[in-house]
Amino acid sequence: MNGRIWGAAAGLALLAGGTAAEAGIYSDDLTRCLVDRSTADDRAQMMQWMFVALSASPVTRDMAAVSDARREAVNRGGATLFVRLITDTCRGQSVNALKYEGPLAFETAFNTLGQVAARGLMADPAVIAELSKLDSYMDKTKLDALGQEAGLPKRGAPATPPVPPLPTRK
Repeated sequence: MNGRIWGAAAGLALLAGGTAAEAGIYSDDLTRCLVDRSTADDRAQMMQWMFVALSASPVTRDMAAVSDARREAVNRGGATLFVRLITDTCRGQSVNALKYEGPLAFETAFNTLGQVAARGLMADPAVIAELSKLDSYMDKTKLDALGQEAGLPKRGAPATPPVPPLPTRK
């Protein structure tokens, strides 16, 4: 596979998400290896790469000032990480996944690793605090009306008792 395909597979998997339906036993093995054997530093580096990639979009470009030198350094580091994980850390699993399931196995495996890395980022207290600010701007009246229409109890009201299970035939 040429470099453009590797980069595209990694990028698509991490940014857009892989297709779990195409996962097989070898991509599952590769996924487990990547998740189990990547370090916290590896995952942090992956999040930095994803952030830099996302910041290149016209939609986000004005929100993050990433210098060209920093962008290049993060991209180089991301490439080094990707290659190390598949050629050293999880070499046997990578060979089998590529041999028996093809390049999409990498997409599936790195999608999961990206999700694990993102969960770690989302657990950061500073990120949680920032995400929680969204609540102060929400229209609670509209949300409560939606909940009532769906049959949920009003906010602050006691929850309705659970519905008893249907009787079973004997």
